Amino acid sequence: MSGGALYGANVFANGIRQHYLRYGGNGPAVILIPGITSPAITWGFVAERLAERYDVYVIDVRGRGLSSTGPDLEYGLDTMAADVVGFASALGLSAPALLGHSMGARIAIRAAVSAPRAFSRLALIDPPVSGPGRRAYPSKLPWYVDSIRLALKGIDAEDMKAFCPTWTDEQLKLRAEWLHTCYEPAIVTAFEDFHKDDIFSDLPKLNQPAMLMVAGRGGVIEPADEDEIQALYPAVEIVRVPNAGHMIPWDDFDGFFAALGDFLSRY
Repeated sequence: MSGGALYGANVFANGIRQHYLRYGGNGPAVILIPGITSPAITWGFVAERLAERYDVYVIDVRGRGLSSTGPDLEYGLDTMAADVVGFASALGLSAPALLGHSMGARIAIRAAVSAPRAFSRLALIDPPVSGPGRRAYPSKLPWYVDSIRLALKGIDAEDMKAFCPTWTDEQLKLRAEWLHTCYEPAIVTAFEDFHKDDIFSDLPKLNQPAMLMVAGRGGVIEPADEDEIQALYPAVEIVRVPNAGHMIPWDDFDGFFAALGDFLSRY
């Protein structure tokens, strides 16, 4: 548990144990959905800042952290989206906002489409725009798998630096400590789904206010993608963090919050 968390807890929702960390406890509710190999605790430094204004729930996506994992579970996008819908319902959260990073942003989109009245707004942080007939996601699967396998044997912050060279020592230590909780088949399925699931087809079905945050140095979302997203969902607000790579708050913490502004509580 991060020192800034109000508490960590588990809830049974969508047929699994879902672990989460709650920060703040006051203000509008926000569910934060991390990316493909980011257990909830690794987003603690962001959640602590958000908790100054919001009631923040950071979830361990299935197959990661302390949530249910193993060979008997499904790990596809639809299932992970159903987890988020079930999570909000199980905790009785009334139309929380969703903030999703990378894979978490794709989960947020699919959850909002499947349950249109369950969520108030979507902050989509640099989601992969790969899919059938589209260019591949710029990161490669071995980057994830190799680091997970090393973490299973025991890896320290210095070794982790080979995978995340720009991160601080504290961030590297946390990733080294928790990466082993990422179940390799879950990560492989999610990565493959980046190329099998066309998230663009979901965009015209959205009815919530949405923000798309683009990492200027991430290489994930290009100007043509922004144009297509805007055409499919004209109401989307597009903001950029010019000096950040894909892990935006790791690269430019203040820039991330400047771009986010008051979006999560705007009426």
